[in-house]
Amino acid sequence: MSDFDVVALRRDFPGLHQDVHGKTLCYLDNAATTQKPRAVLDATEHYYVEDCANVHRGVHLLSERATRSFEAVRGKVARFIGAKSADEVVFTKGVTDAVNLVAQTFGRATLTPGQHIILSGAPPRRGRRRSWRP
Repeated sequence: MSDFDVVALRRDFPGLHQDVHGKTLCYLDNAATTQKPRAVLDATEHYYVEDCANVHRGVHLLSERATRSFEAVRGKVARFIGAKSADEVVFTKGVTDAVNLVAQTFGRATLTPGQHIILSGAPPRRGRRRSWRP
């Protein structure tokens, strides 16, 4: 991985172009939110300015454009991760949604009573289980 250019990568993230307490910002709180690269910020701004509408639900021009853009990204992600088809790419709101989706689909179809999915990470909040059972 000697070709990995951290300086070039940091240039893509405007939020990292600042000093905090006299030091170059090193943002490590990615579990809460992540810094966005310029391409994401530009695409988000374009959506909110030009195509702000529901995806897959409207029958008007803005919704149609938003849906086309959304599906184009699904195809780009599929190619990037080597998926056989864009149909294999599922977008969720975040990690919690993704884990719950896997538990409710793959877990229900695959696990049998007595088997568990064990999650590691932060301690559970009051009243929350650390495992999921079918």
